[in-house]
Amino acid sequence: MPTPKTVVIRNVRVFDGEELLEGAKSVIVREGRIATVTDAGQEPAVEGAATLVEGAGRTLMPGMVEAHAHLTWGSSVEKIYHQFILPEDELKVAAWRNARVLLDHGFTSAYSAGALGDGIEVELARAIEAGETPGPRLVPSTLERSPEGAEGVDTGDVFNGRGAEAIRKFVAYCKEQGIGSLKLVVSGEDALKPGSAGDVLYTDEEMEAAGEAAREAGLWIATHAYYPKAIELALKAGARIIYHASYADEAAADAMIAAKDTTFYAPSPGVSIAALEATPPPHIDMSHMKKSAAERMELEARLVPALKARGMRILIGGDYGFPFNPNGRNARDLQIFVDHFGYTPAEALKAATALGGELMDLEVGRVKQGWLADLLLVEGDPTQDVSILQDKNRIAMIMKGGSLYKAPVEVAA
Repeated sequence: MPTPKTVVIRNVRVFDGEELLEGAKSVIVREGRIATVTDAGQEPAVEGAATLVEGAGRTLMPGMVEAHAHLTWGSSVEKIYHQFILPEDELKVAAWRNARVLLDHGFTSAYSAGALGDGIEVELARAIEAGETPGPRLVPSTLERSPEGAEGVDTGDVFNGRGAEAIRKFVAYCKEQGIGSLKLVVSGEDALKPGSAGDVLYTDEEMEAAGEAAREAGLWIATHAYYPKAIELALKAGARIIYHASYADEAAADAMIAAKDTTFYAPSPGVSIAALEATPPPHIDMSHMKKSAAERMELEARLVPALKARGMRILIGGDYGFPFNPNGRNARDLQIFVDHFGYTPAEALKAATALGGELMDLEVGRVKQGWLADLLLVEGDPTQDVSILQDKNRIAMIMKGGSLYKAPVEVAA
């Protein structure tokens, strides 16, 4: 994706990451960043050659951020895998495909929630950054780490060992490898082992060591945590993001709010809704998964609005990558936030853009002067109907870092 020096996007409605701005606007992108946002017809003169994108009244918005990305969970809307663990060569093919699929669907940034192969996401992130393969800006993870002997979440058999020293060695390896966030599976998972979500898989000492080592190494921590004790341990370790937290009690919710300036929350409802809707073949028993999903959604329908009202930064990202919940459907979380958590469409969009950009710690997620030009041009008004973002054909333009990955017909050099 070569970066044109200047792009003028004319006559658009702008959702800036928080609200829909009044009136028609024009946006000028220069050297990969947003140079100006002006009223249509008031844009300053552009010196030299420029690419012109005629917005035609469509909606310009920031690229979306997937906060719970599983690019090595192989299944996508383009190819379904019925096995979870893939051979190494096929795993790479699937991961590279999934990165492109996310970008095709308007996700210009992704925060990994764990990988199924050691080192693969670091390689993928470097390939994306180098322009060798299309994909979102990626905070790469290593293997999801479950402690030795922990049952219910089996995503890899390396780096498993007990005690604070084993954790420190794991973090040191992650730093050396070049990952950005390490994923700690603190709770069990009912979907894989019924009744295990309440299990706590790490000790206080191990999580304390993880937090200290990660801070010293300059790494983030992402945590799979369902129940109060697991949430407590995640927060004590300084987790940047907590996934699920469905069974949080009042004290756990209070603790999350106390950490709201440094910790994000992604309930990850996409997988729950997909499990409830799935119609598996007769030889696949999803009854325990469906029961757990129904319970989680009932609890989160109360928890998420309550935490949102108290200022928690809550993000989209729903464990996409399973055969019944493939990569590429990620924008469905926006509608789930509206339907099940009481969000307005604009609030759901903010969760997918401005707040996601804060998670990434990059100048993305807003249409704002000086920020990176990761932008979408959308047919229709997603501030009224977020479901349109589930149709990639409604996304007329995808821009990442000022480069036109997908351009509308109305483009002139």
